[in-house]
Amino acid sequence: MNSKGKDDSRAVSLDRVRGILLGLCAGDRNGGPIRMALELSEYLLASGSSFRTKELLQRYVSWFLREGFDTGPVTGRVFTRIANGVPPLEAVLMTHQELQMRTAGCNPAHRAAPLAMSAHLPDDELPMLARQEARLTHWDPLAGKVSAAVVVLCRSLVRGEDWKTSLFKAGRHCDGLNQEADGDKTGPALSPGGFAPEVLRAAVFFVGNSADMETALTRSVEFAGPANYCPVLVGAIGGARWGASQIPPAWLPRAPILQRVQSVSESLAAAWRNCAGE
Repeated sequence: MNSKGKDDSRAVSLDRVRGILLGLCAGDRNGGPIRMALELSEYLLASGSSFRTKELLQRYVSWFLREGFDTGPVTGRVFTRIANGVPPLEAVLMTHQELQMRTAGCNPAHRAAPLAMSAHLPDDELPMLARQEARLTHWDPLAGKVSAAVVVLCRSLVRGEDWKTSLFKAGRHCDGLNQEADGDKTGPALSPGGFAPEVLRAAVFFVGNSADMETALTRSVEFAGPANYCPVLVGAIGGARWGASQIPPAWLPRAPILQRVQSVSESLAAAWRNCAGE
C-alpha cells in the first residue's frame, strides 16, 4: 500500500471498525442478518483485496442450506432456486418477477456493512462492490443503492468524518439522505417496513437524533416492533459512529455467536493496523 494508504489507515478508529459488526449484532433481534454479515466478514478475511461474488455466493448458499433463517422473502427464494440448480442470475430475475418487481428489500444493506470494515478495499470501490453484492439476490437497483449508502456512511464514520459530512457522502448513492443531512424534517413520516430506502431513512433518523448507542437502539426497537428492519442498520451505523466500546453489553447475545462476532471484528480491525505498518 502506498504512503497515502498508510496515512488513511492511521486515521481509522479501530474501536469504530469493531463497532460496525458488534453494533449490527446488537441491533439484530432475530439473528439472520448477523449470520450473513459474518459469512461476508469471514470471506473478506480469507480473500483480502480479491472480491469474487461467485465465491461469496457459494458461501451464502452453503450457509443457507446448513442453517439459514431470517433471510427475508427475496433472499430465501433466490437461494432455494440456486440450491435446486437454477443459474444464479436467472434465480434472481425469476424471484424478481415472482414478487411482482418488488425486490428492493433491506437484506443486502443488513449484510453488507462489513465491506466498510475491510482495510483491503479502497474507499472509492466500496459503492460498486456493495451494488455487486446486493445483485447476488436483489434485482431492483434500489437495494444496491441503499447498500452502497450504508457502506459509504460506515466507512466515512470510522475514518473520523463528522455525522453531516458522512451523510452527504452516503447521500450520493441514496437521494433521501441528502435531506437528512440538510436537516429537512418535512419529508414523509418514518416507516417500519422493509423497503430499503425507508429502512435506511429510519435508521439514519434514530442514529442522527440520539445522544448515544443505547438510546438509538432502544428507540429503533420500540419503533420497529417485531420487524427486524431498521434496528439492524441502527446497530451497524451506530457502531461506526460511537464505537464498540459504547455498545451496552446487555444488547449483545450470548456465546457462541458473540465469540465469533468478537473474533471476526478484532481480525478485521487488526488488518487496519497491518496496513498502517504498525
